[in-house]
Amino acid sequence: MTKQKYEMKTERSKNMNSQQMQTLSDMSLAPYMQLATGLIGKARHAGGNMFRHQMDTLAILIDYGYIDSVLLKASVVHDTVEDIPEFDRNLIINADTEGQNVLDLVLEVTRRDDEDKREFLHRILDTGSQKAKILKCADRISNMISLGYVTDPKFIERYCDETEFFLLPMALEVDFNMYQELIGLIMTRRRYLEDGGYFDNRHKATTSENSNK
Repeated sequence: MTKQKYEMKTERSKNMNSQQMQTLSDMSLAPYMQLATGLIGKARHAGGNMFRHQMDTLAILIDYGYIDSVLLKASVVHDTVEDIPEFDRNLIINADTEGQNVLDLVLEVTRRDDEDKREFLHRILDTGSQKAKILKCADRISNMISLGYVTDPKFIERYCDETEFFLLPMALEVDFNMYQELIGLIMTRRRYLEDGGYFDNRHKATTSENSNK
């Protein structure tokens, strides 16, 4: 039996306790939020912009009880390197004393120039740190929620398949509650496609195409 790489988190705190509140209060998030404002002009497929997505990912992590300073700071700037042209990585390094650790985590969840999407997700799943997997799962939860505002069925199907193949096993390693939420999100998005007749229409199109060959 293969030993799990990480101890999976199975409990989810319902309320922030006073110690967690103090830890969050002592955290220097403002410099990272300032860097993230560079994403305000970056539109998202589902509407809104990438700055809001950073804040949403931060909120999801706190919702799940994560108060680790490097993890939360990285969540605030996790798309800056990839989505801001010629972004100066030193801005993260110099943000505070944890800047280098934050950048290292950001780079773990940043797609490299020589990677396609599947290779990128495979890398995090196969070799990513625990924090990288937690951050990527929170990022995907935010994206899957936003998927409810996307009207392109092929995009929705591809994104659900990708989430099932890569993110579910990732979440199963680190946080069972995130795993459950992702399953629920996949099910509701696929139900939307089914109720809209997408799968029936695709089957008819495939059948017609094969009969014409």
